[in-house]
Amino acid sequence: ASDVYKRQVLAHHQRAWDILKKRNAHIIAVSHSTKKDIVQLLGFNPSLIHVIHEALPMETLQTSAAMTEQIYDRIKAKLELNRPYILAVGTREPRKNLERLITAWQPFAKDIDLLIAGEKGWDTTETQAIKFPTQLRFMGKVSDQELHVLYEEAEMLAYPSLDEGFGLPILEAFHHGTPVLTSNRSAMPEVAGNASLLVNPESVESIRSGITELLNESQAQQKKRLQQMILRLQAFSWRQVAIQSRKVYQSALQDA
Repeated sequence: ASDVYKRQVLAHHQRAWDILKKRNAHIIAVSHSTKKDIVQLLGFNPSLIHVIHEALPMETLQTSAAMTEQIYDRIKAKLELNRPYILAVGTREPRKNLERLITAWQPFAKDIDLLIAGEKGWDTTETQAIKFPTQLRFMGKVSDQELHVLYEEAEMLAYPSLDEGFGLPILEAFHHGTPVLTSNRSAMPEVAGNASLLVNPESVESIRSGITELLNESQAQQKKRLQQMILRLQAFSWRQVAIQSRKVYQSALQDA
């Protein structure tokens, strides 16, 4: 997303930002990328902005724990997951970069589908389905159980977003052992670490090359990537979020 777009979004809350700045309020940012935006676009004091990363949603863990083989098979049949596919997750809007992803995926369409799970936002990608009536599927909003199955069955998560405050789908994919292709900018590298394949989101060729690389990994490479995903996921915990947040509140009270 461009700075112009970000400024437009922030302008809706300008009065609140002005009050917070006047009070020298402490702010929790979910990534260093978000902190950078707050400093550059709003002019906040960097020392008052504390980066505390999010963690895997508890709903994801609860859904996995409650999943049975019977429910899994029923959902898989309902969603007609009969062919290999690449999964994209998120509300469909321009910053999700789906236009470039679809273009990058097209040479693979004969052998692998592209499934996009998420509510319709304000992009025009759905018109592309006319060219690929069976291979390109817009799933719309899906349930937690359906998302669980979609992650489990996917060849990879493709998440070449142009801008994210954090990027929870990356952690969700790690939880399911699903390889991740994501962007080399914004908050994505912070979350992905060395466990994902990073690409230039503004380059269709870079995205396409990344898809090719993940699809052609050897078993040894897949095993190594899975180990990296497990380790990376362990770096994010709600316990740490609570501990770090408490420290921020204590600092704010001392400054009050």
